[in-house]
Amino acid sequence: MKLGDRIKKLLGINFITDDSWDDLADLLVEGDFGAHFADETVSILREQCAKKGIKNGEGAKLELKNLLASYALAADITPIRGRLNVVMLLGVNGVGKTSTAAKLAKYWIDNEAIKKAVLAAGDTFRAAAIDQLRLHGQSLGIRVVAQERGSDAGAVLFDAMDSAIADGSDLVIADTAGRMHNRQNLIKELGKMDKIVAAKADAKLYKRLLVLDSTTGQNALAQAESFNAAVALDGIILTKYDSSAKGGMTLAIARRLGLPTAFICDGEGYENIKAFDPDKYLDDFLGFTR
Repeated sequence: MKLGDRIKKLLGINFITDDSWDDLADLLVEGDFGAHFADETVSILREQCAKKGIKNGEGAKLELKNLLASYALAADITPIRGRLNVVMLLGVNGVGKTSTAAKLAKYWIDNEAIKKAVLAAGDTFRAAAIDQLRLHGQSLGIRVVAQERGSDAGAVLFDAMDSAIADGSDLVIADTAGRMHNRQNLIKELGKMDKIVAAKADAKLYKRLLVLDSTTGQNALAQAESFNAAVALDGIILTKYDSSAKGGMTLAIARRLGLPTAFICDGEGYENIKAFDPDKYLDDFLGFTR
């Protein structure tokens, strides 16, 4: 049973008991809140329900949605057509950065936010990542700028931006390597790429987005903290957001780091990407029927 359905069942009761509050806290922990955030949320919710005389589960659920709304932050990452926009995708290996780069490019082209895009194969440590991005480019008719495995990632990004300017493309989406086990090298590499972009693009048109696997759980918060320390993030993208994803990690990250969510990917197809909708997200998490 999905987490939202379990919360819906728990708070579908007519009268809330002490056990109900404890069970709700347990469900929020399971939903990737973390113990402290879950206990804090239930404590505040319990106080608010007492003040407002709310004693039934449905009323408590509505109050909970209002309480969590302050953490359901949406990032508006929309390129400006005709200008050089750069999006750098960060994240550990296996979260889906490369396929997300292709999805984003197609999404913005289909929505006429941009004219043309360039995909930059900045993960030069894995030949498979370069090959995968090239295949996406061929499938979508989008140009890919890449060099050989082991090349300097900063040089790849530099070339991609020059190439975009030369042929009138208004978006560069850069894939990057994800090596959390070697944080010092990660910081050094990302810092170098960050400086390259900052020197060539308008700061308002440069976005750094962290790609997170929705099924990762609380480990996603640790990833967000590490990457945000290396490069100031503008938001996150959730991948693999299907029935196994619980969702609370987005709220936990927003609470801790103030990072909004830009997109959600809920399948492998190029069309399986959508802008983050806070209201729908909370409804799914809490089991509201739409």
